[in-house]
Amino acid sequence: MTKDIQNAKSLEEISSIIADCKRCDLYQTKTKDVPGVGSPKAEIMFIGEAPGKKEDEEGEPFVGAAGKFLTEMIESIGLKRGDVYIANVLKHRPPENRDPFPEEAKACFPNLERQIEIIQPKLIVFLGRHAMNRFFPEFRISNVHGKAFQKKSDLAESGQQVYLALYHPAAALYNGGLRETLKDDFNKIPKILEKKYRKGQFR
Repeated sequence: MTKDIQNAKSLEEISSIIADCKRCDLYQTKTKDVPGVGSPKAEIMFIGEAPGKKEDEEGEPFVGAAGKFLTEMIESIGLKRGDVYIANVLKHRPPENRDPFPEEAKACFPNLERQIEIIQPKLIVFLGRHAMNRFFPEFRISNVHGKAFQKKSDLAESGQQVYLALYHPAAALYNGGLRETLKDDFNKIPKILEKKYRKGQFR
């Protein structure tokens, strides 16, 4: 983590750093920065991989069709988008929505780490395998989706962080079979926040 990011005390400071960031070449093709959106005191933090075309235009993550589905699911558990925090690993859109290059993800990852440190969410929810694999490259989402697990984390004040991996909302839109699976997994979030999970184990 670079010194400027490490010294940032607020999400607004992180957003300013992202706006001036030139640690990879994606700043050259961006329309807008997409740092993240939501409550700085959120108990739940959703993390995707990278902004798409709509997100690049509006400067907010998950605002396209997949984002609308995500909003519906958030509301289905009695919350609003403003109650949670939504971000991506990358803060600028890769051209033509291509997969991020490893060096791009590596350059941008410290921004996300500092956002996590500032927010201190009770639960981090990965939206899709790409986001999950940035943290846990050994996991397969087909094996771990919908299962809460707790791991040691230097980013959490308690030293432990709870995670939940979900299929990406876009995948559920194009695969009807995943839609109900995603909704069922999503509905576990309130129970996970009540700490009804086995420490360090999948359920």
